[in-house]
Amino acid sequence: MKHILDFEKPVIELREKITELKRLTAESEMDLTEEISTLEKRLEKLEADVYDRMKPWDRVQMARHPERPTTLDYIEQLFTDFLELHGDRLYGDDEAIVSGIAKFNGTPVTVIGHQRGKDTKENIKRNFGMPHPEGYRKALRLMKQADKFNRPIITFIDTKGAYPGKAAEERGQSEAIARNLVEMSGFSVPIICIVIGEGGSGGALGLGIGDRIFMLENSTYSVISPEGAAALLWKDSNLAQRAAETMKITANDLKELNVIDEVISEIRGGAHRNIEEQAKRIGKYIDSSLQELLQKPKNQLMDERFEKYKMIGDYQQLDI
Repeated sequence: MKHILDFEKPVIELREKITELKRLTAESEMDLTEEISTLEKRLEKLEADVYDRMKPWDRVQMARHPERPTTLDYIEQLFTDFLELHGDRLYGDDEAIVSGIAKFNGTPVTVIGHQRGKDTKENIKRNFGMPHPEGYRKALRLMKQADKFNRPIITFIDTKGAYPGKAAEERGQSEAIARNLVEMSGFSVPIICIVIGEGGSGGALGLGIGDRIFMLENSTYSVISPEGAAALLWKDSNLAQRAAETMKITANDLKELNVIDEVISEIRGGAHRNIEEQAKRIGKYIDSSLQELLQKPKNQLMDERFEKYKMIGDYQQLDI
């Protein structure tokens, strides 16, 4: 594994030591079975200590892991007959968002998601997963098509945020995101949103209005990055770890606050360790949600979606 996070180094080092002992046992007459067994028990305990007690900043690092599965990885695992569609019919195509039609367990669906790269070349091509306005307009075009042909919409959220460049603003970045929020709230087909990595600011919300919102255990969802929050609050981006603990941006925090519906457990050590198994876990939530939502009349679906967002957050009525 190329990328090792600081907090998991003891686990990786012990795992490599066990692998080396097994190699020595296989290549020589030395019997190290007892030593290996002892180390494996120690490894199991160490993994539980490290991965089951991760701090918010640890989860931020895991959400940003370079090997973390992307939208296209999950599309390959979960869907059949995927046909990617391009362009917003207004300006151009944005490769930071992938979208198309596919089948999920035989049911036609529309799939849309942020797409980042796994190396420098692909990240440049995908603009590091930060969409331009045409990306959100492409997504909206596909969602309108899904609504017209009665196809459920499934979105995968994984972006630091919408691209903040001058050209993007000139082409109407904020308007494109705002329009998606309005339009998604009124679609009559089921919408299932899954945060698979970073869910950053309006860039995430542009694909995040749905009937069911799920988060992978080691993903994040926030109005701003921890670095950005630290710079604003304390004038020091180096305090990002403190900001991550303060902001309540992890899946468990957001489930407790009723911002999301469920937390999808991850493979111990992160989703990148077993993409196939992680996709199966996601697939179970998609399947159960579709079975439930497809049974509901369209008016009920839209009314419940409205009530869902109306109930997020707390407020007090002041008598003036």
